[in-house]
Amino acid sequence: MMINHTIELMHSLRLGGMARALEHQLSFAKSDDQSFAERISFLVESERTSRESKKIARLLQAAKLKHNAILEDAIYTSRPGMEKAVIASLAQCDWIKQHHNLTITGPTGCGKTWLACAFAQQACRNLMSAYYVWVPTLLKDLEIGHADGSFRKKLNQLSKVELLVLDDFGIKQLSAAASHDLLEVIDARADTKSTLITSQYPINKWHSLIGDETIADAILDRVVHNAHRITLSGASMRKTKKAI
Repeated sequence: MMINHTIELMHSLRLGGMARALEHQLSFAKSDDQSFAERISFLVESERTSRESKKIARLLQAAKLKHNAILEDAIYTSRPGMEKAVIASLAQCDWIKQHHNLTITGPTGCGKTWLACAFAQQACRNLMSAYYVWVPTLLKDLEIGHADGSFRKKLNQLSKVELLVLDDFGIKQLSAAASHDLLEVIDARADTKSTLITSQYPINKWHSLIGDETIADAILDRVVHNAHRITLSGASMRKTKKAI
C-alpha cells in the first residue's frame, strides 16, 4: 500500500515522530473528521515533540548529573532557605538566557548538590546544555590537561556549556596553579554563559579559600557581580534519612 511506503519513507528521512503520528491517525476513525490542515499540523507537531524529547535525553546524558532531581520537588519542599517564590522564578531559566550566575551556599548535607542538579536538569528540559562536575575532579582534570596537552581543548569544551555546575567549591584551599586554572574557566564563561557554584562557605569567605589575592578578586568579580544567591540551612539531610 502507498501509505506503508509513505511511513517507511518518513522513517528513512528520520521523521519518526511524524511516522508514528500518521500511524496513530490511521488507527482512529475520528481522525477522518479532521481537516487536511489539522492532520498536517498534528503530524508536524508530533515530529517537533519527538525531536525535542530526544534532544532533552541527549542533554541530560551529557550533563552527567549526580542526582536525578527536579525543581518541582524543591518548590514544594519545606527545607530552610528553599524559598518557593525564588525557586519558581529561577525555574523559568531566564537567568541562564541572560548569562547570569547562581550561588548555592550552606552547611554539609543541606541539599546544595541536589538543588544544583535540579537547576541543571531544568536547563536541559528547556533545551539548554548543562554539565555537572565536582570542583576537585575538575581541577585534577585540568592539571592532567597541562601535562598531556589537552588543557585548551578541555577549557574550550567548558566554555561552550550553557550552564556549568561547579559543586563543592572550597572543600580545600586552592593551590596557586588550581586558582589560576579556575580563573581561566570562569573567565572563559564570564558574561557569555552561566555558572552555578555550590559551597559550604558563605561568599564572604571565598576570598581566603582561593589564596592569591589578585586571582581571588578576579574570580569573585566575574562570578558575583550578576549572581543570584540561595542560602540553605537546617540539619543535614543525610542525618535525617539515617534517623528515619
